[in-house]
Amino acid sequence: MSTFQRARSEEQREVRRREILQAAAAMLADMPVSELTLTGLSRHVGLAKSNVLRYFESREAVLLELLALLAHDFMAEVMGELPALLVKGASVRARVAAISSAVAASFAAHTMLCELLSAQAAVLEHNVSTATVAAYKRGAHDSLADFAAFLHRMLPEIHYSDALEVATTTIVLAGALWSHTHPADALRQAYDNDPSLRFIQADFAAQLERTITALALGLITSHSTSSVQAEAAGFLPRDRSAVIDDPATAPVVKQAAGVDLGGEGLTQSASAVAAPGRAR
Repeated sequence: MSTFQRARSEEQREVRRREILQAAAAMLADMPVSELTLTGLSRHVGLAKSNVLRYFESREAVLLELLALLAHDFMAEVMGELPALLVKGASVRARVAAISSAVAASFAAHTMLCELLSAQAAVLEHNVSTATVAAYKRGAHDSLADFAAFLHRMLPEIHYSDALEVATTTIVLAGALWSHTHPADALRQAYDNDPSLRFIQADFAAQLERTITALALGLITSHSTSSVQAEAAGFLPRDRSAVIDDPATAPVVKQAAGVDLGGEGLTQSASAVAAPGRAR
């Protein structure tokens, strides 16, 4: 272990903090969050545990900041790549499908982000100070607001408040689905022995994509915006009845509702399922 030299300037502190975060990321490439300890992290970065605590108040504080950095980079990447995948003049359904597919595939490719999201509420937001978790939440809210505004630009048919619900729910679902589709070894063996025990399919990306699609289409059908707004952005939206009547769209919305309805009954049911309580 190297001899500890306290960082004197703020720049030196930031360098040391980045080294600790990089060490945590390197460890998570080889182990789950549950196996990463503060002792192991201090050994990996070459500092005593007490010295690591000079820069982060706990193991959870390290992982929470790493999650914030990964989420920020993920949002920037998705928002940079998505516009090229959307065709102006495409139907609402086609644009929702393209967005859902791209977002789900991106989450599946960022395994460390998903692993941390799956542990956020139950682990990472514990054993940290109010100031630390509040700073994380402020940054998360800002990122979600930016992503919602981006979704609203790509889908002018959806209200901004509904786009924010899609963004927030997607983040929550990504963490939850990751946990259920990446079970512990004992549970995986139980699933192999008796597939009927599995109530969520193992394909993380497919499950996430389908849920994002159902949620977005459900909100659009219940809160359609003016076609003038969409045309001004260069898109040619279809009205809400077109989304309901489209043979490719209706099954998704109907399955999300859990019933086989038509007409106004479908619209009301999709709204009830697609917009439960807003995630905080």
